[in-house]
Amino acid sequence: EVVSRLRERAAAEAEPMSGLAQRLVDEGLRMASQPGIVFRGGASGRRAALAAGPDVWEVVALIRSLDSRGDAAVAEAAAWLQLTEPDIRVALGYYGEFAPEVDAEVTANEQAAEKALRSWEAQQRLLA
Repeated sequence: EVVSRLRERAAAEAEPMSGLAQRLVDEGLRMASQPGIVFRGGASGRRAALAAGPDVWEVVALIRSLDSRGDAAVAEAAAWLQLTEPDIRVALGYYGEFAPEVDAEVTANEQAAEKALRSWEAQQRLLA
């Protein structure tokens, strides 16, 4: 039964069964080691997120942007995102274990934002 469901899901996602199985096992192990983390798909691919809210990279990017540090940064991030401090600590726990992956997602978002800004600025120059 499991193999049948895996085959159906792989076909629906146009992904080889072995690749899908590996991804699902990896994500399952990550969720087991980091309770409160889920994985979501989207235009930028699959990424770790808080079950209660935003992607982990978004929490990390916000914390980096704050002037406060330590517990004050956790409290401020929780207020900004309307989450609890334990929620923020779940994201930090995931980041602690998978920092290079999350850092790459933050960087990719920053690059996409810079590209969008350059496009908008070029449009504004044309229209001025």
